[in-house]
Parts: sequence; structure tokens; C-alpha cells
Amino acid sequence: MTRPERVLVTGGSGVLGRDLVRRLQDRAEVRVLSRRPPQGPGFVQGDLETGEGLAAAVDGVDVIAHCASAADYRRPQRDVTQTRQLLAAVRGARPHLVYVSIVGVDQIPFGFFQAKLDSERLVEESGLPWTILRATEFHDLMLMFLMRLCMGPVAVVPRNALFQPVAPGDVAERMAELVTGPAAGRVPELGGPKVESMADLMRSYLDTVQRRRSIIEVPLWGRLGTWFGVGGQLITDGDRGTVPFADYLHARITSDGVLRHPYR
Repeated sequence: MTRPERVLVTGGSGVLGRDLVRRLQDRAEVRVLSRRPPQGPGFVQGDLETGEGLAAAVDGVDVIAHCASAADYRRPQRDVTQTRQLLAAVRGARPHLVYVSIVGVDQIPFGFFQAKLDSERLVEESGLPWTILRATEFHDLMLMFLMRLCMGPVAVVPRNALFQPVAPGDVAERMAELVTGPAAGRVPELGGPKVESMADLMRSYLDTVQRRRSIIEVPLWGRLGTWFGVGGQLITDGDRGTVPFADYLHARITSDGVLRHPYR
């Protein structure tokens, strides 16, 4: 396959999408899908919920990097709806579809993960050339969880919960390679360089922001405790990123000593 000329990135204004767009701009003509009116050069308007504007957005593209996610834990099937609308808009064209999913979606029996798995199956059955990359939780998401868990006088974390958070930049770099390469089907999973407990991640966060909190570990009951305790969301035979969580935290400290919010 020759290098693509035109790439559409869904979710191009999100944490992963922004980084991916930057990495692709000197390799191809990049379109960024947005529900709002175009915000600048390269933006195209289209709604993944309703399908409005998607046909024009995908017209003539060689590759679609599907990074958008509703992240709606109450209505997880929104991700499936969005993927279905995107595929319907393609019609008779055959762009290479690169989809980013989550490690463990075939093992963790909860709605958000199941929706990602259902979306994977739609991609696989679409008849398009496709590539699927599964990645572990982003550092940004883990930071948001930690900030919420220590809002009180103590930091409360789940006991025995293991995570392997990865830097969005590491995922964006891998996605850029996949977007500019041939369809590869299911590629090796990508996780962070270290497996850490939630308690260890909390200690890194508290040390970085120089805040004192007692850390209390509480058990997770039922299926949730089982899956996170045995590492259902960790890579078993995949690739590892380069940025540990502690390094990511230090990189987010501003000149006046404030830790920047992960989604700002």
C-alpha cells in the first residue's frame, strides 16, 4: 500500500486524536471530524450519533482513524451506534479503517467494555480493510480517577486492582504507524511500561502534588473485583510504551508548581 493521501480522524479533538492529528499532518491531508461547525483548516462537520454530514466527511478519504468514543458509562451502546453510523456513511468506498479499542474487552463483562467489543466486531465484519489496536487505560484517565479518589480527607482506592496505564503519545505514535501502513487486522496490544497497583499510582500522584493523605484500600466485590484483581485489563503478549505514569505526572507540572488537569 502506498502512503495515504487523505485521512479522516474521528475524535480528533480528544486526548488521543489531537496527538494523532499532529503526527499525521506532515504525512497526509488530515480531516478532523467534529459535530460543531468547522473550527479551522482541516475540520469537517459530521455527527456520529445521527449520521448527518458523515457521507461528505468520509468522501474521498483513504484511511479513517476511528478514535471517537462517547465514554458514556450509563449508555455504553452509544459507541456501537457511532461505529455503525460511520460504517454506513462509507457506502461503496473501501477506506482502510483503523480502530482503537481497549485491552480486556473480551474478558471484562461490563457494558462499556462490551460496547467496545461489539464495535470491534462491526469493524471486522464491515468488508473494509481494517486494523484494530487495543490499548490499556491512558495516563490521563488514570489521573482523573486518582484526583476524584482523594477529594476527601483520605484517599480511597480499590484493593489488589492492577493497572498498566499508557501514555496517549505512545498510542498516537503506534496509531500513526498503522494509519500510514497497510491493513493489518488485529495487531499486538499496547500497554504501559509498568504494571502497578492503584495504591502505588495514588502514591505517585500524592508525591507529585506534594499532598499528604492516608491511603485506604477497600475490596472490590463480585465480578469487578475478580477481573481487576487478576489483571483482565493488562497486556499478556503485546508491546509496551515508554513513559511511566510517574514521568507523565511530572511532565504535567506547570512552572508555578500546579498539576494540569488531564483533559485541559
